[in-house]
Amino acid sequence: MTLSAILFDVDGTLADTERDGHRLAFNQAFKELQLDWEWDVALYGELLQTTGGKERIRHFLGAYAPHLLDRHDLDEWIATIHQVKTKYFVALLEAGKIPLRQGIERLIQQLRSENIKIAIATTTTLANVTTLLKCTLGEDAVEWFDVIGAGDIVPQKKPAPDIYHWVLNQLDLPAEACIAIEDSENGLRAALAAGLKTVITVSEYTRSHDFSGAIMTLADLDSTTDLQHKNSDRLEKGVDVELLRNLVAAD
Repeated sequence: MTLSAILFDVDGTLADTERDGHRLAFNQAFKELQLDWEWDVALYGELLQTTGGKERIRHFLGAYAPHLLDRHDLDEWIATIHQVKTKYFVALLEAGKIPLRQGIERLIQQLRSENIKIAIATTTTLANVTTLLKCTLGEDAVEWFDVIGAGDIVPQKKPAPDIYHWVLNQLDLPAEACIAIEDSENGLRAALAAGLKTVITVSEYTRSHDFSGAIMTLADLDSTTDLQHKNSDRLEKGVDVELLRNLVAAD
């Protein structure tokens, strides 16, 4: 099988967006809306087990403020909180507070030079994705991606494989010709369920996750050591196009 496309997750994969990005933006939104909540680093790590920002708010309410689940306007209220949070997150991106992870820009440019398709498969909003790409890679970076699957475009979020199925369908490619790059167990489960070989680059919040089934588990894309000791002999130059082609071709 020939490598045809790489499908990137966003939060934790393209950039370490969680602890000092989304978490801070949530807390700023809570303050603006006069909500007596604050998500510290440890609590946010627990909440990340639920994918999707609106879903995360709902999970928090169920665990810590269940009486609020009885609000007649619950869905609209949660959507408002999330909208305000997105405003603050975009501001952090525009201020240059959230850089790309090591090796990301290098690999994206290599894929472009080799005419290999690149796509996004994420639960975060389209606004977050496009702002991140523009602020870190340049104003025209969104156009580099053949498909961007983001936010609520599918009904079920990771670990359900819906977003990957949608992106593969838009690419008109079989999963066997593609590789996913993820950072979390939920992301890995989604990619595997869609039939995708998956490379993991662990992030601060995902170091303890179960990455069984990943073809490689790395500190970042420039790493020359597989944390699961599977394929370190192939990692002399980190993750590059040659390596990805070999991984797709392997049984």
